[in-house]
Amino acid sequence: MSKRVLAILAALGATSIYGVNHTLAKGLMPDFVPPIGFILIRVGGACILFWLISLFIKNESIQRRHWPRILLSAVLGMVINMLLFFKGLSLSTPINSSVIVTISPILVFVMSALLIREKITILKASGAILGLLGGLALVIFGPSQSFSAPNIPLGNALIFVNALSYGLYLIVVRPLTSTYHPITLMRWLFLSAVIINLPITWHEFSQIEWQTLPFSAIWRIGFVVLGTTFLTYLLNIYALKQLSASTLGVFVYLQPVIAISFAIISGADQLNFIKIVSASLVFIGVFMVSKNPARRQKRT
Repeated sequence: MSKRVLAILAALGATSIYGVNHTLAKGLMPDFVPPIGFILIRVGGACILFWLISLFIKNESIQRRHWPRILLSAVLGMVINMLLFFKGLSLSTPINSSVIVTISPILVFVMSALLIREKITILKASGAILGLLGGLALVIFGPSQSFSAPNIPLGNALIFVNALSYGLYLIVVRPLTSTYHPITLMRWLFLSAVIINLPITWHEFSQIEWQTLPFSAIWRIGFVVLGTTFLTYLLNIYALKQLSASTLGVFVYLQPVIAISFAIISGADQLNFIKIVSASLVFIGVFMVSKNPARRQKRT
């Protein structure tokens, strides 16, 4: 099997894990693990794993001038992003969350245009507007509640802000990726995230009754830590060695398809007219934004 085929399988594996995560993580909250407390498990577990694997790479020191960017990246990508996603997912549905988070590429484009003056084309601008309308449609016109989703509008809004925070994180962290080894970067980002999240998440974390957790909850927690937070990063890093960033980006658009399919098959969610229309608008918008006629331009 060629290295390119293995890279494609790695990218598909990472996307599949993200897609399944919407339903598996949803099934844990809030009955077994409160959403805010879950974040300490997630960042703490990933931090330990990244520090362990860093023992096998060359040690690097973070330059003093880069610490503000490290801390800002941790706040955007591993504090605000994770807290709002899990809290929003606990209030909304797996399908809603999978559609809304896919709007991240559009938000990255919009913020890049505003913050670092990336070139705007009519096609990209139109796609951004369509995608944003699709995401907002779920927030505004979706049902107010359903089984295991007590406040869908608020949950959708939190997931939307989560996508915005993640988009800003990608812009802020990008310069660091060309300076440091990925594992070095991740170990310090996650350590910073643990320290920042600790006072925010400790109250809910301390309420988890570990001794009463069934095996079904324990393996799902392990999946979120080992799979969604740690393994997906390593799979994407491996894929990037053989595939271009633009090729790898295509796999992001498979996430809602996998998430929706898994949610429906497992009975965790169901399709309706609003979700179909919203998903269609987001998919079309993301496609239009990603169709960059000036693809040879340096990506930001």
